[in-house]
Amino acid sequence: MVSKQKSLDEQHGSIFLIQGYSIQDGPGIRTTVFMKGCPLRCAWCQNPESWNPFPELMTHDAQCIGCGKCVEACPTGAIRLDTQLGRRIDRTLCDLCFECVAVCPAEALSRVGDIMTVEQIMNVIEKDELFMSRSGGGVTVSGGEPLMQGPFVKNLLKTCRDMGYPTALDTCGYAPTPLLEETVRHADLLLYDIKHMDPEAHEAATGVSNALILDNLRRVAPGARVWLRLPLIPGFNDSNETIARIGALGLEIGAEKISILPFNRLGQGKYIGLGLPTPMPEAKEPSREKIQEVRGQIEGLGLTVTLGD
Repeated sequence: MVSKQKSLDEQHGSIFLIQGYSIQDGPGIRTTVFMKGCPLRCAWCQNPESWNPFPELMTHDAQCIGCGKCVEACPTGAIRLDTQLGRRIDRTLCDLCFECVAVCPAEALSRVGDIMTVEQIMNVIEKDELFMSRSGGGVTVSGGEPLMQGPFVKNLLKTCRDMGYPTALDTCGYAPTPLLEETVRHADLLLYDIKHMDPEAHEAATGVSNALILDNLRRVAPGARVWLRLPLIPGFNDSNETIARIGALGLEIGAEKISILPFNRLGQGKYIGLGLPTPMPEAKEPSREKIQEVRGQIEGLGLTVTLGD
């Protein structure tokens, strides 16, 4: 049985994905390690499986064949078959033993997240060494929010550096300042999310103010190579005024570039699979014209802008 409270330390981290051959998380071809756990609840988040630090159960209802094996295997009675609605799971009863996953013949249930050691992750990373070295790539630690597992992430980044892999840290910046400062020392590149410049608007959409985020950025930027990342959300942060303020921040801290990450709805099915309400059901993806308008506005300030990386 996997405990929700299993302790994590500098040798054991909670991971929900290790993605090889990534071209969107820093220069070159990279291996990106996605950590579980995040202090923000962004309304547009595409990876809700990253919110909690422990492994979780995800359903894939379209694949369910209604065989009932999961019902028989569940020790807490959390799963039942409804004649009209199909398989139903009471997540308040589920203890995350994943016995249902083990017996499902249709792979209609899956475990999201594993507790891994630094050594285990390095074994995966080493398989991509040739691609990384030939492309000028490296290793990126992302999330979730990596700094929620600060000791582990520092150890992982340091180990990558010691092995000769260029490193990048992808963070929202909402973390104790000393921890961020310590961790950035082991990263060759800092990918830093900027979602909004107004603290009230930021808190309304993410659950936290941006005061600490902006203060942390201004503290660590002078000694770091920084790419700002802007998730572009229609109706939230795509006004000329907001884009101008984000561009001004980029100039202020000497950002190497600003990466525009247009909102899309590809992650919506994950909410259903985790038993969560679907966020922003009426939200639309930004038009190509709007993306180019935002890009042109930022470039007009003298900053380099890219899309999707």
